[in-house]
Amino acid sequence: MSHDENLPAVKADEEHSQVQVAEPIPDPGIEPHEYRITDIDPKAADRVERQVSTMFTLAALLALGSCVAYFAIPRDGRIVFGPLSGNANNMTIGLCLGLALFLIGAGAIQWAKKLMVDEEISEERHPANSSPEQIAEITEAFKQGAAESGFGRRKMIRRSLIAAMALLGLPAIVLLRDLGPLPGRSLYNTIWAKGIRVVNDVTGRPIRPSDMVIGQLVNAIPSNLQALQDVSAVAYQNQRAKSAVIMVRIRPSEIQTPPGRENWGVDGILCYSKICTHVGCPISLYEQTTHHVLCPCHQSTFDLADGAKVVFGPAARPLPQLPLTVDSEGYLVAQSGFLEPVGPSFFERG
Repeated sequence: MSHDENLPAVKADEEHSQVQVAEPIPDPGIEPHEYRITDIDPKAADRVERQVSTMFTLAALLALGSCVAYFAIPRDGRIVFGPLSGNANNMTIGLCLGLALFLIGAGAIQWAKKLMVDEEISEERHPANSSPEQIAEITEAFKQGAAESGFGRRKMIRRSLIAAMALLGLPAIVLLRDLGPLPGRSLYNTIWAKGIRVVNDVTGRPIRPSDMVIGQLVNAIPSNLQALQDVSAVAYQNQRAKSAVIMVRIRPSEIQTPPGRENWGVDGILCYSKICTHVGCPISLYEQTTHHVLCPCHQSTFDLADGAKVVFGPAARPLPQLPLTVDSEGYLVAQSGFLEPVGPSFFERG
């Protein structure tokens, strides 16, 4: 190899030897603190305190105003803005609550930016666990921060904020009224009674045992429900919600009948409430091979071949069973109403 052929390698070595490793950028430290006008002028600080207190006070009044609007403005009242319109009650409540939350947030920001201590600090990283000395130091720093925030010293801000936050919870309590009346004993009774036929939920036709095959599940309702619709739409919906049932046909050899229910089924046909005993969701997700029915809301699972006992999930008790028999025309009918309340198990609590 000639001398000229070695020149590129020699040049590369020389260039590499001339590369200098850059020094790390020095820590610039914390910039000098710039004092705000409220730090050096007590009058400016008092002015900001009055502004923040005014925001909190207005928020308290707006929260109270939403409660007044709930009762004072008619439910069917309308507000019209040109081509736009809306329910006056809902819009007033929403506007009051929205402005109350905005004023609390704006007041908190103004308080933090203008009155709380804003000096920057830095500290070295430390292990995750704290020593007793560090815990004492953190506690002291917390106390110092609480003192520097002025929460204890600025009584006007403290009192107005407490009033705003306290009254903000009042609309939530008032609006609970819209959830409807308390259930009372409404779930203890349904319109099921002796001799009431079981009819298909979709077609409204009564059901004979021969209409069902092994493994089939049918959603059903009581035959006297339709007559209720002509009397009261509200009563109809209430009864429909709690009187809905599911019927399944299982091989009699696979059924484990709870004591006292030996005659509650007809040729393997069993009938249970459709309402989950957890929080009242309607259920009908049926698995033929295991005879399990699943609630889609929280996955409570019931074994329909074993008295609808709970095999999984948060439900506290089995699905109530409706005793069945057949009438003189061969249609499935109820022997009686449910012998226990249907729906969620609120009545078992304390």
